[in-house]
Amino acid sequence: MRLPHVTWLRAFEAAARHSSFSDAAFELNLTPAAVSQQIRLLEQHLDTLLFRRLPRGVELTDMGQAYALPVRKSFSEMQDATEGLFTVRRKRKVRIRASISYATLVLAPRLKAFHDLHPDIEISLSTAVWSDRMENEAIDIDIRYGTGHWDEPEIWKLGEEVATVVCHPDHARSFGPEPRIQEVLAAGIVPVLGSEVEWRRLSELYDLEIPEPPVWLKADSSLIALQTIAAGFGTALIHESFSQPFVDRGDLVSIFEYRLPIREAYYLVMRDTAAGRDEIKAFRHWLIGEVPA
Repeated sequence: MRLPHVTWLRAFEAAARHSSFSDAAFELNLTPAAVSQQIRLLEQHLDTLLFRRLPRGVELTDMGQAYALPVRKSFSEMQDATEGLFTVRRKRKVRIRASISYATLVLAPRLKAFHDLHPDIEISLSTAVWSDRMENEAIDIDIRYGTGHWDEPEIWKLGEEVATVVCHPDHARSFGPEPRIQEVLAAGIVPVLGSEVEWRRLSELYDLEIPEPPVWLKADSSLIALQTIAAGFGTALIHESFSQPFVDRGDLVSIFEYRLPIREAYYLVMRDTAAGRDEIKAFRHWLIGEVPA
């Protein structure tokens, strides 16, 4: 038997679901007479009575009941397939600004994990060397370095920071099997702008009596400092969260056990107008749980 016309089946499915030709007609934007005619044509095609016409409404016959289930399932599967394959869904977007070092060394390598959890959320990531205000309306979240004392009401601390002394493996070996930190630093350091005082703090914390080491190069970001010393020369005192990927790859070594607690930290700062959006909350919960404390 040839398949019935799809318009007959659509009228039948709607009438079976509503138990009413009038309600089916309203849904399909037809007249009740048109629905009745399409169902009658379907019954003639199948040579089977599908509805009992009652004084008030209609009801399915046993054969109509049995036929309604697979017809409804078929329409549902076609709807799902059409939406799944051809509907262009508008992705939700989270717009983030971070320092170039944090964005490159901490956040970017982890973003695939967020995408796997939330494939419908698009991340827009921009970088800045220094930032302490959210003047750009195109930013939802600012990952900011400092003490956390800012005007925004929505601020979350992203763990504590410690710094370690790192250099290239060949540079470390040039000082012998048991290098002294004073000798290593005397060959030249690469400080990050704004953190020069950390060398004095390290010396005082461990009573090292390190004279002021010569500066080989000053960098305006930890990323530049790390890339510089990874080329083979110089030593830097860098946040462990930034230097660890270089150490893991063998590009740098941390030859001393000194660990300097950093007073500042990275904070997630949220624009107040974005706080209620589900995608913003999802990113915040994920990042706070993802970045080690």
